[in-house]
This record gives sequence, C-alpha cells and structure tokens, in this order.
Amino acid sequence: MPEASGTVSRALREAPPDRLAEAADRAIRAALGASRTDVFVADYRISGLWPVLDPDLPDAGFLACHGVAQRCFSSQQPVLDSGDDGRCRVYLPLTVWGERLGVLLVELPAAPAASTVEAARDIAGELALALRAADRGTDRYRRARRRERLSMAAEMQWDLLPGRSVTHGAFLLAGQLEPAYTVGGDHFDWSVDGDRLALTVLNGAGTGLSASLLTAVAVNAMRNARRSGGGLVEQAELASDTVFFQHRGERHVATLLLELDATDGRVRAVDAGSPHVLRLRGGSVQRVPLEQQLPLGMFAETRYEVQEFTVEPGDRLFVVSDGVYAAAPGGGEPYGERAMARSMRATRLQPATEAVGTVMRGLQSYHADADLRDDAVVVCLDWRGRAGGPGGGAR
Repeated sequence: MPEASGTVSRALREAPPDRLAEAADRAIRAALGASRTDVFVADYRISGLWPVLDPDLPDAGFLACHGVAQRCFSSQQPVLDSGDDGRCRVYLPLTVWGERLGVLLVELPAAPAASTVEAARDIAGELALALRAADRGTDRYRRARRRERLSMAAEMQWDLLPGRSVTHGAFLLAGQLEPAYTVGGDHFDWSVDGDRLALTVLNGAGTGLSASLLTAVAVNAMRNARRSGGGLVEQAELASDTVFFQHRGERHVATLLLELDATDGRVRAVDAGSPHVLRLRGGSVQRVPLEQQLPLGMFAETRYEVQEFTVEPGDRLFVVSDGVYAAAPGGGEPYGERAMARSMRATRLQPATEAVGTVMRGLQSYHADADLRDDAVVVCLDWRGRAGGPGGGAR
C-alpha cells in the first residue's frame, strides 16, 4: 500500500508544524480506514509516553494505551492489541535515525493484514521525520514532553543536544541527562560523518545557568573546529582557548573527546578531564585506561595529545560523568565502586537506548530515589562491527 504512505506524506508536508498530528489523523483515517489515531511522545526522563491529540484522555483509557505503547517504544517493533469488540489498535514506533520520539496509535476496525501494518509503519516513519523537523517551528511537542517546568539551564542544555540516540550500520549510540528538569553543566554531543562518529561528553563545572553557559561555549567551540575540518586536537585546543580567554582560568570544563572509525573499531581519544569510559565485554566491566590531561580552559594555549584504543564487535562502551561514578549519598561508598558495574552488566540484553535508562535508574535507586545532588550524564555506545562485515549484524 505505497499510496497510503504517499498520501500521508503529502498531507504532512502541507500541514503547519503545530498541526502535524491532526493532519496525520485525517490522512490515516482516509488511507487506512482507521477509526482513531493518536501520537504519544516520550518525556524528558523517558519515564512515560504522553498523548498529543487527546491530552485529556481519561486515566483509565490512558493507562490502557500506555502499557502497550511503552512495550512498542521499548521494543521498537509494531504491537497489535485486539479488543473484545473486534477492533485492533496498532502501535508503531516514531523513530528517525535511531532517535526515539514516541509512538503512533492507529485503531482499525479489524485485525490488519501484514501489508496494512507495513504501510502503517512507513507512515509512522514519515510522521517521525516531520515531528523532528517541526520542533524548530513550534513548541507544541516540547510542551507535551515536559512533566514539569524546566529550569533555564536545563532549557539551554536540552536545546543544545543533537538528540538522545542515533543509529548507524556499525553502532547504536544513546545518552541521557539527569536531573532532566534542572540539569546545569553536564552534556554530550555527537556527529556522524561517513564512517566516523565524533562524540564528546562534558562534565560541566558549577551549577545552574552559569554552568549551562560555560558548557554552551565549550560545545560550540568544539563544533566550530569540527565543522571547519579540525580533528580532536584542534577541537580541544580551540575550546580550551575560548573558555580560558572568557574566564582567565577561573573556570574550566572537564571533557572527553572521542572519534570512532566505523570501518575498523579504532577509537581516538583526548581525555581532558573527568568523564570515564567503561567497556562491557563478555559480562565484565572494565575502565578503559586513558591518560588524563588538563580540563579545557584551565591555562592559555594548552596543548593536547591523542590516545587510541580499539573496540571489538559486541563491545559496549559507557561514558559517565563524575555525577554518576563518584556519587556517594550519605557519604557512603561511591556508586562507581561496585553498584555501577552491576547496573551496567544488567543491560547486556538491552539496546543502548534502554541501557542508559537502566544505569540512571540504578543511580537514582542508589540515592534512595532522592533528587540527584549533582548533574549526571550517561552515554552508551554499542559497537556492532563494520556494517556488512563479519561482526556487522545487529546486537
């Protein structure tokens, strides 16, 4: 049913950015004979999925949808839910380039044929792409994602992010910031360019708006160098000089810069501070040894050197800030001593997109579910091996 996808795609292109859900609803009803649709978006903590078209859905109806929608979101596969009245609700992942946005619900009068499910899946892909683009032109979907008001610092941090996950034939990458609604300086950034993945993780100094501003300066300096063709050293040195000449050494940013060559699993690194890299391989969690260099901005004209290590197909890398590994609520043993490795080992059967949440929930539990005292960032990279090569299959 390619014509169904084409019909919806045209409707989405013609719709204003704040009316995509309504445009999709009308087009899907007409193309697939649906009796109802809705769009569910993931909140900032990825703790729930929330309706866009029907935000006042009664609690009973919302909970009935939510459990199945969450299963679809986690598995990234269509889920069919048939009712006693013969109607069938089809839940489809709204995902673009590996970025999980939410779930599309399509209610049909009867159990659909495989071709109808495939058409609905194509439609969900078109809608996800449109929603991603629409975020630049409307606040509607961002409002639906937030369960409480963001601090000014957090607003800046989330706007600065490239996304929360990205996929490639050779890897899957995901990250999460906490506390989601008040995060200040911790951050992550990435860029995929051909067979290379550039990844930076920042352990921001300070709290609140001043920490967010400092991180924004460092991230944009590294992006400027990267987009001008500069390698890791150039990125680190431009960011360091920029921060230093802004603050004269009084403030600095601990940062880890990585570049993965997707053709052979070689990783180049500049370790300019405190974020740690840990490797999960065969059930064992080990820290990747890197020589720590000066944080960005501590001194004028600091020079940096590149180190290298390799990953093997099936390896999982975690990059965590000190708000994760050094967390020691009540002055007890730091989370990174033993509990963090247990949480990481528990993710072995999960994709990276679920693994970051597992580690964060472990951290939250370690704090006895109290609010985190420090910013925390977790980034997870699954290395599948070169696409099409001996290790190129999905995890």
